[in-house]
Amino acid sequence: MDNFHKLIEGFHNFKQTYFLKERQYFESLEKAQNPKTLVVACCDSRVDPAILLHCKPGDLFVIRNVAALVPAVTQASNPCSVMSAIEYGVKHLNVEHIVVMGHSHCGGIHGLMTPESIAGETLKAMTGDEDEKTRSRHCEEGAVLISLDNLLSYPWIAERVKNGQLKLHALYYDLSEGNLYRFSPDSEDFELLFHTIENP
Repeated sequence: MDNFHKLIEGFHNFKQTYFLKERQYFESLEKAQNPKTLVVACCDSRVDPAILLHCKPGDLFVIRNVAALVPAVTQASNPCSVMSAIEYGVKHLNVEHIVVMGHSHCGGIHGLMTPESIAGETLKAMTGDEDEKTRSRHCEEGAVLISLDNLLSYPWIAERVKNGQLKLHALYYDLSEGNLYRFSPDSEDFELLFHTIENP
């Protein structure tokens, strides 16, 4: 079975397993979308946010690009597809949360860190004597936080955050561990998220 045929089979399974069994739900999606959360994620095939966060169609408004990068207001091109989509989500869909989700083993960040890249020497100077794995992790996490800061450079986002209409979140997914981390402003670090399973 070639890869494209597998995709067609996948759609058939989706229609049988979800669409036809939850017809009323999908009819509601036909009329409009009303996601409460916008996710900016990497286009890496291994980190689909809807799967990782166990969401249904209609739950997330997702924007994916290399390394989940959001340009600052002074850096965005005109037009900018990333910011156009974010603006649509914020102003038209009125999302209540924006999540920027980075991940380990990110090819975009690896490209940034290679000696051939313009910023390679700068990154080495910033991260000191850290080993490559630690330096990669810090750069991957740092890219998420820079994107979060860049979001606040747009007045129409900063105003909504200030008024409590919009909340910003930074997540980091570790491919090796299968763990999800969330940045805590209190500890100024990414903290492991977990759910306590209570005994029945």
